Amino acid sequence: MIELNTGNFASEVIDKSQHMPVLVDFWADWCAPCKMLLPVLEKLATDYGDQLQIAKVNTDVERELAQQHAIRSLPTLHLYRGGQRVEEMLGAQPEATLRSVIEKYLARASDNDLQEALSLAAAGDLSTAVQRLEQAYAQDPQNARLPLELARLYVEDGQTDKAAQLLEKQPREIRESDQAKGLNLLLEFAAASGGEQDSASLASQLEENPADAQARLQLASRQLTGGDYDSALENFMELLRRNRDYADGAAQRGLLALFSLLGEEDPRVSTFRRRMFNLLH
Repeated sequence: MIELNTGNFASEVIDKSQHMPVLVDFWADWCAPCKMLLPVLEKLATDYGDQLQIAKVNTDVERELAQQHAIRSLPTLHLYRGGQRVEEMLGAQPEATLRSVIEKYLARASDNDLQEALSLAAAGDLSTAVQRLEQAYAQDPQNARLPLELARLYVEDGQTDKAAQLLEKQPREIRESDQAKGLNLLLEFAAASGGEQDSASLASQLEENPADAQARLQLASRQLTGGDYDSALENFMELLRRNRDYADGAAQRGLLALFSLLGEEDPRVSTFRRRMFNLLH
């Protein structure tokens, strides 16, 4: 088991979780339940071998990490997969409970198809990416990592009805995940991104009139649903600065959607969350 600190958290947790589940145990020497949990974690580390990474954070030593991850009680267990926290468990969990959670996120053959699909999407071949991920999901519907990524690609490809239907039929634990909540907000903004003007025209319109809230919301929504998250963050933040109440607080909802999609470990989230807090307060 690896001891984590602020210097190695990204490489040992975020990066490694792209290839395997990473279970992070937030603990302290004085915590009796933490000591009860330790032999269970050691057994899991032995049994799963290179299928699972277990890492520990001594909260008395790494107080910044504990604060950053909002640790309020010990032990707290966070499970990461695909660069995001996917599970949180409070207290000393039985071995059977931990195994049932971990095994949902173990590497599967369809994970290779997922990575290929995401690479295709990043390269601009969205239609092929969608087809590849549809095939993978049809062959391995038990892989919980596939449906949310497929729903996101559906949105980027303009297939919002398929995205909504796919999300609706997922089990409750998936529907209530942060990523799914972000995708539902994404669907909301997909509806706001319509109109006859293209993105270049909207950007030109904003250069002439930066106070045009409708044009900024439409452009930010297109950037959000199209996967241009950096530009969307800036435009939602600018809309919040200029007109925080426009369209029932659409700027704040857009930022929250982006935070959910990016995950709390993405450095952009902490930066823009601070900026949002400063504007609102």
